[in-house]
Amino acid sequence: MVPYPGHRWDCQYNPARQPHEYHPNGTVKLLTLFHPATGTVRVAGVTRTTNDILLGWLRDQLSQILHTLPAPCPQSTYLTQLTWQIWQEGLSHPIGLTRSCPPLRLILILDNLAGHKNGAWVSWCFEQGILPLYTPLGGSWLNMAESIQRILKRRALEGEHFQSPTPMIQALEAVARHWNRSPTPFIWGGKRRDRRRRASHRHRIGGSGAVTARSVRAFYARLRHK
Repeated sequence: MVPYPGHRWDCQYNPARQPHEYHPNGTVKLLTLFHPATGTVRVAGVTRTTNDILLGWLRDQLSQILHTLPAPCPQSTYLTQLTWQIWQEGLSHPIGLTRSCPPLRLILILDNLAGHKNGAWVSWCFEQGILPLYTPLGGSWLNMAESIQRILKRRALEGEHFQSPTPMIQALEAVARHWNRSPTPFIWGGKRRDRRRRASHRHRIGGSGAVTARSVRAFYARLRHK
């Protein structure tokens, strides 16, 4: 509970003033579940993040999400296992799969923390058709939930000084609800995306669906010039 610098609306000639001394009265943590493709976010403000609190909240939220998804299409055991294996391809420590895996329905990206690898939690995810994937150690910035948290934190806390955890939790959750009214989808913008985008540059030819990797017109112009 410290003052947060930033801009805010105030009466003219009467700007907000922050105290130079404050008494920390607690800490707020924001549980966050983010869907990049739609930009929607689910949050819960808490003062403690034990495994029971965190994983219990995740189970509840993921169960609600699964209920909104269409029923999985029936497929053979081989194809079901192959789908799980494809999503684990390239991992240094892939998760062992059982012979009777349920259809894969959800990919969950988590930070590489010991609590996120709880055996009972991972087993529950597998039973629900959820594959947990972990960011590399020291690579939490690869988790887009970190990005949305920064946005929500800035909007809710800039220029404010909360005296207790409850108003701060209310402000963070209110900002998340406001965000979800018109969410912004996130697109991964790493180096691999840039390479794929360069590789996808194609030139249509002859008024058909055929394409070439380089412009035939430009190539022909160079030949004529020579």
